[in-house]
Amino acid sequence: MNQPPAKLPPALPAHPGLMAASPNQGASDTGYRLPPAPLQAIVDAPRAPALSLSPRRDTAAVVQTPALPGIAEVAQPELKLAGLRINPRTCAGSRFSFGTGLSLLDIASREESAIAGLPPDLRLSDLSWSPDQRHLAFTHVSLDSDAGAVELWLVDVAARRARKLSPQPLSAVLTRGFNWLPDSSGLLVHWRPVGIGQPPQTNGVPTGPILQDSEADGAVRQLRTYQDLLRNEDDARLFEYYITVQMVLLSVDGKARPIGEPGQFSRTSVAPGGEYLLTQSVTRPYSYIVTASSFGERVEVRDLHGMLLHTVANLPLEEGLPPGNDAVSSGVRHVSWRADAPASLVWAEAQDGGDPAHEVQDGVRDVVYLHAAPFHAPPLVLARLTMRYGGVAWGREDVALVSERWHKTRQYKQWMIAPGHLSTPPELIHSGSYEDRYNSPGSPVMRADASGFPRLLIGPNTTILLDGAGATPDGDRPFLDRLSLTTREKTRLFQSQAPYFENVAAVLNDDGTLLLTTRESPLERPNYYLRDLTRPDDRQLRALTSYPHPTPQLRDIHKEQIRYPRHDGVELTATLMLPPGYDAVRDGPLPLLMWAYPQEFKSAGAASQTTGSPYRFNAVSYWGPAAYLAMGYAVLDNPSFPIIGSGDDEPNDTYLAQLVADAEAAVEEVVRRGVGDRARLAIGGHSYGAFMTGNLLAHTRLFRAGIARSGAYNRTLTPFGFQSEERPYWQAPAVYQAMSPFNHADRIKDAMLLIHGAEDSNSGTFPLQSERMFQAIKGLGGTARLVMLPNESHAYRARESIMHMLYETNAWLDKYVKNATP
Repeated sequence: MNQPPAKLPPALPAHPGLMAASPNQGASDTGYRLPPAPLQAIVDAPRAPALSLSPRRDTAAVVQTPALPGIAEVAQPELKLAGLRINPRTCAGSRFSFGTGLSLLDIASREESAIAGLPPDLRLSDLSWSPDQRHLAFTHVSLDSDAGAVELWLVDVAARRARKLSPQPLSAVLTRGFNWLPDSSGLLVHWRPVGIGQPPQTNGVPTGPILQDSEADGAVRQLRTYQDLLRNEDDARLFEYYITVQMVLLSVDGKARPIGEPGQFSRTSVAPGGEYLLTQSVTRPYSYIVTASSFGERVEVRDLHGMLLHTVANLPLEEGLPPGNDAVSSGVRHVSWRADAPASLVWAEAQDGGDPAHEVQDGVRDVVYLHAAPFHAPPLVLARLTMRYGGVAWGREDVALVSERWHKTRQYKQWMIAPGHLSTPPELIHSGSYEDRYNSPGSPVMRADASGFPRLLIGPNTTILLDGAGATPDGDRPFLDRLSLTTREKTRLFQSQAPYFENVAAVLNDDGTLLLTTRESPLERPNYYLRDLTRPDDRQLRALTSYPHPTPQLRDIHKEQIRYPRHDGVELTATLMLPPGYDAVRDGPLPLLMWAYPQEFKSAGAASQTTGSPYRFNAVSYWGPAAYLAMGYAVLDNPSFPIIGSGDDEPNDTYLAQLVADAEAAVEEVVRRGVGDRARLAIGGHSYGAFMTGNLLAHTRLFRAGIARSGAYNRTLTPFGFQSEERPYWQAPAVYQAMSPFNHADRIKDAMLLIHGAEDSNSGTFPLQSERMFQAIKGLGGTARLVMLPNESHAYRARESIMHMLYETNAWLDKYVKNATP
């Protein structure tokens, strides 16, 4: 049940008397605050439903999106174990979004029908269509009892009626807890084991010290900084308790048959032919320095009674990888079923020990293997790759697409292979830089087959469909192409046209002429449309939904995609937004909030490419900077902040110089246009954008204030890399030191607001980062404020938290920017 928000105190005046940090200013606890009414209205604006298309693409499940949860919802009990956040009441992940309504929409008639029998106070977590489309399964997270439960429900699509299917609650800690069988006769589910008893208890008295060893083997490993790790054997036993599940075959009429004994299964999937079961089980020893995703695993094939038939791999605990973003595990990885065969496994193995620094014979970095049931013969080689394996798009015996990529150079290739005829040499379909958006061919259109597995949509004469963003110098123009895999000829079937932004959400028929699209314009929010390409242009489009404007009070804001140069000639892009009714000549320059997130590139050409579209909806969200248009600010949203490292140069070697140049270019442009007041500018960002904010306040005086949310400021606390930085601290100490705004806190002379979720689980952005940054600025006599949001992680969920975030930000901007003295 969606808990009501806690009662909030009345809103304070716009200038709440925030004081600069001083030696006599201590902690204060004033409770949650509300921002001014225009900002409250943005938070409480209606949210559009989510649609899930059926396998035959003629019906959609419509899930109603509720308002933000209250702090009572977010503050549910939570365990932090091995990088997981677990609600012990429900035996599921504690941080999830849910729907509060479910209905069915007929695509052809556009009629929406209700579903009878839904649970009261629905909290829908996950849903999935059966491959034959007769049923729709979903999980309902119940908090009605003291125990709580993840319940499995089933909708009879023809009868439009729901019923509870599983008598036993599901376990949804490592998975969502259910998957359909390929023949649609039932589901493979993960039950909370019957009779598992109470969680292991501890008396809090240690039995001895916590020991960790590192034997000198000369191997250099990247050990990223993680949160929520196991701390002792008590944690390990608790972790093991909550990930233990009982696999069960559950028919659509509710008959249950357990599969084997309970175990620590992290993943289970039935083969397309329905005879075999692939399982992955977490194994000891566990670790105190990495998360569960790096723990050892047994990868096995079983029958549907749980009998072990074949061991694919016993993967060891992996405490770190070799240096570099192209480093991978040394053994078997990415094990999955081949989608277009009854029971064939596919996986990759590195030929360089997973270390990109190692030379390899014949230039082969990865080998992809194929192993067919009954798994007695040796596996076959599916592909030999000179880069890292990026996955397979399965089609049929003579057509599959294998991708590979290499981060160091940003290169990728896509090959056509014949998985049923391995003697046929692979053919190169596409190669290039994945940074080059202008020349991106798009992604192959996939469709679930009769067993529910994704397959290439292959047309006559071995053609496929490609769905792409359509980046151009004038902005994104999404497209749908038909590509012949034999002649390489392309035919453009559809492309978005001004003054709208239209994106292909799904291809509804086999020849790609009937599309489900989302269409929007600056004044029209995204809605679903049917586009029939066989009709004349003026009769192709038919509206499927009609969601109204969520913030009509801000309908007339001005939005413009702008381009401007950096001093070295790199072209930059930004979205300039201005309040309704504003006129630059009449009203003069405004206080302006700039909100950004730096990105690394390997070429100036890729960094200069236009991103976004001038025809996107003028959405005003509480999360980004656009909300402050309602308070009279101009906004420069997502200005390009490229950090370029061409050739052998690393981007971060010149991070500060490029960051300052990016900021200077943006400032000069808004001042040149007469919309931004040079004396009243603010900079802000979230996560890496907060890191950027700290650096710009330390190394420039361009901005009167900064808003830094959930950031990291001392890079020596993330010594094995961060973002795309491949080198550990000890290989590039000068870079780490120079890039850390904490080291330059004495140079921060403008006001910095730090906001952080007190339970941040993101790797590297420990809450300690904001606490220490605040203490440094305060101790050095600077102006700062620290806001720690209880029970919030890297992003914030509770309505009270979001309202308070807006309250603090608005008050800070009002005091130090809007009403700043020269």
